[in-house]
Amino acid sequence: MSNFFLKSAAIVGLSALACSAYANPYLPGLTNLDFSSYSGTAPKGYFTNVDPTGWTGGTGLIFIDSTTPGQDAAGPVYLPTYGDPSPNLPGNYVEADGNPTYGSGFNYSVSGLTPGDNYTLIFYQAASQQTGFGNGLNTTERWIVSLGTAGMVYCNGCGAADSYYGGNDSTYSNADGSASVVATPLMTTPSGGTTPWQQVTLNLQADSTTDLLSFLAWGDNGNTVNLPPIVFLTGVDTPNEVPAPEPAALTLLGVGLLAIMLRRRSKQDGAK
Repeated sequence: MSNFFLKSAAIVGLSALACSAYANPYLPGLTNLDFSSYSGTAPKGYFTNVDPTGWTGGTGLIFIDSTTPGQDAAGPVYLPTYGDPSPNLPGNYVEADGNPTYGSGFNYSVSGLTPGDNYTLIFYQAASQQTGFGNGLNTTERWIVSLGTAGMVYCNGCGAADSYYGGNDSTYSNADGSASVVATPLMTTPSGGTTPWQQVTLNLQADSTTDLLSFLAWGDNGNTVNLPPIVFLTGVDTPNEVPAPEPAALTLLGVGLLAIMLRRRSKQDGAK
C-alpha cells in the first residue's frame, strides 16, 4: 500500500474518532439550575413552600437549603443533618429524605426536544443522614432521574425483603413506558457522616418534544426503615460547572496537526 493511502487512512480514522467524540447536546431551556430563584418563602424551607421557579412537585420531606449559616442542611432548622454537603457550591440546593415514605419526585418541564435524540445532563449530588438517626448503620443514597411525559413515582414497600435494613424495599416507576430512566452512581454514607459533592453525568433520551425532567431521592434501595438517608442536589446543567474542553476539540486539533505534518512530508518527498 502506498504512503498516500496510508496517510489518507490515518486522516479518515482520526476524523471518524473526532466525530464519535462529540458529546450529546445539553437539555435546552433549563433555568434556575441551583434553585436560587423562588416565589415563596426564603430557604431553608419545604420545597413546596419555597416554590423554586420552574420546578413542580416535591411534596413531603424535601427542602431548599442555602449556604447561609442557620439555613444550611446541618443548621438548626428542620430537617437537620449530620453535615453540610461540601465544598460550598454557588446558589441553593435540594435536601431530600431518601425514605420513600416521606418524599416524592419533583420535575422541570423541558421543551424544544427532538424525540429519539439523546441529551446530556450534568449535576451534583451529595448525601448525609438526619441527626439523631443512623442506628450505627451505613446508608446508601442516589437519585433516580427520568425524562418522559410523566414524572417519577414509587410504590411503598412493594419490593423484595431487605435483610440488612429489615422490612421490604420499595419500587419506583414512570407512567410513561418509553421514558428514559437512569439511576445515579450509588453513594455510601457512614452512620453520622456525609458524602461530599460529586459531579454526575447522565445521558437521557427524549420521547416527546416536551418532556418532564424528574428527580426522585432514593435511599437504602427504597427501604422504609426510618434511619433516614438524606440526598442533596444542585448545579443542574449549570454552564460554569460543566468541564471543558470537549474531547472532540482535542481530537480535531490532533487531526489538524497530522494534516500539517503530512503536507510538510509530501513537500520534502517531492524535493528529493
